[in-house]
Amino acid sequence: MSIKSIAAKVFAKKIVKQTQAWAMHPAESQQKVFLSLIADAKNTDFGVDHNFSQIKTFQDFARHVPIRDYEDLKPYVEKVVKGQENVLWKGKPLYFAKTSGTTSGAKYIPLTKESMPFHIQAARNAILHYIHETGKADFVDGKMIFLQGSPILEEKYGIQFGRLSGIVAHFVPKYLQKNRMPSLETNCIEDWEKKVDAIVEETFNENMTVISGIPSWVQMYFERLQQKGGKAVGDIFKNFNLFIYGGVNFEPYRAKFENLIGRKVDSIELFPASEGFFAYQDSQKEKGMLLLLNAGIFYEFVKSDEFFNENPRRYTIAEVAVGINYVMIISTNAGLWGYNLGDTVQFTTLRPHRVIVSGRIKHYISAFGEHVIGTEVERALQEAMQGTTVRVNEFTVAPQINPVTGLPFHEWFIEFENVPENASAFAEAIDNAMRKQNIYYDDLIVGNILKKLVVTPVAKNGFQEYMKSIGKLGGQNKIPRLSNDRNIVDQLKTQ
Repeated sequence: MSIKSIAAKVFAKKIVKQTQAWAMHPAESQQKVFLSLIADAKNTDFGVDHNFSQIKTFQDFARHVPIRDYEDLKPYVEKVVKGQENVLWKGKPLYFAKTSGTTSGAKYIPLTKESMPFHIQAARNAILHYIHETGKADFVDGKMIFLQGSPILEEKYGIQFGRLSGIVAHFVPKYLQKNRMPSLETNCIEDWEKKVDAIVEETFNENMTVISGIPSWVQMYFERLQQKGGKAVGDIFKNFNLFIYGGVNFEPYRAKFENLIGRKVDSIELFPASEGFFAYQDSQKEKGMLLLLNAGIFYEFVKSDEFFNENPRRYTIAEVAVGINYVMIISTNAGLWGYNLGDTVQFTTLRPHRVIVSGRIKHYISAFGEHVIGTEVERALQEAMQGTTVRVNEFTVAPQINPVTGLPFHEWFIEFENVPENASAFAEAIDNAMRKQNIYYDDLIVGNILKKLVVTPVAKNGFQEYMKSIGKLGGQNKIPRLSNDRNIVDQLKTQ
């Protein structure tokens, strides 16, 4: 065991102890964050406009600060983008993370000197918790790759703009610089396919021990490694045993990954976004990710089935329950206030509070009142695949409201790696799993409002071609699991 791995174990023990101190006192940890945020922002434009000087309690905050999405906050953001100070947060942000908006084109999410360190610490602490629980630390001596956006940044009005993953690339700790791949030159390649090819060439003969990224894009990297080497990724990288991912549920990809790698590897799930780093998997034994309650973010939760009511109740961390689907609302030390992140979560444990990401409040199917969410379709597909040789590269689901003949139905567009031996039996298995999870969907089937779902195979690389056609190939971009319309699926090339 190297000095570096021994030091990692010692440091991991310290961090885990610190984590337990705040995680076991959730209400107190959040109250401390809440009071700090209000005090620091009371003299900003937003703080003055929303009477922060009068806010003493969460109830005061809820009265003065409505829930907003990006569009509602945009007038304030535009002032900051133009260089004004003390608008949403004291001073100016260090960066703007540029993301793709669904209704407003590009979105600019501020990152401040107070918020930026938490993005780095959270990713580090996820690995340290893994080391502490498993005792595995030898991987710190190998090479690590983080598939991410270009670190090239623009500057306007003294603020730098770029993709979050590219911004974070500038903050890799010195002790990881020698281990980190790819090179800066390769990382700056904008064309995703060219970038993946360059990464394959650069890493092929290295001792890769940790690989990180969004599963769909790591899959492309693995496929090209396999094409070059003519063997499983695990045979190319014999010491690769840890995969770190975020952004989407890994389970639909797991069977394909194990086939590409040639064996099972441990994994760590993260919940990062431009708006903040919210949670990470702190245990290989427990379901869910530890919600970060002391990281400059104050959380509120609204039950998803009440979210579109005129005045839905807003819950604090002290009031949430296990198994309920909540829309997550955040206020942060980057100047987001009562901000609807768009993600829905469910708590798996309390004290410590762990969550799974259950979907997006705008990504659902409820064409007939069924309100199907992301976790339901992912679980249904996973259940249907169990005990079979079926492997799936990617999928999405949309309603078919106006079929040529017969009843409406949910249409599943699936890009198979290994196709089912019996396609109708596979579709039936998915449908049964959906009906067990969602009573509204089951009622619609029983009542002959909907017929059973239909699986439509997508051509090889069909999803990649679609993402390429809309300029979103690679990086942090991902396919929605569900749409309440057919805007995406009508552009997919099917078999």
